[in-house]
Amino acid sequence: MRILYFAWVRQKVGIAEEVLSPPAEVRDVAGLVQWLSARSPGHAEAFAQPRQIRAAVNQEFAQPDSPVAANDEIAFFPPVTGG
Repeated sequence: MRILYFAWVRQKVGIAEEVLSPPAEVRDVAGLVQWLSARSPGHAEAFAQPRQIRAAVNQEFAQPDSPVAANDEIAFFPPVTGG
């Protein structure tokens, strides 16, 4: 699974991307966020308020209950605003 981090999420995690193999019980975006939160203090800080982060699975906007699989690309980013 390829995980991408953008904007302040990337700053808190400390890297732009990583390739990971989450355990089998990680089946959706919410489960992935919970699992990632335990990886490092930076991850924990980035995902401390998961409602403030948006996700995309394979470049499609995703909800917390959206499924994730081993070969997916998951991106995490702050809410996008127009202006």
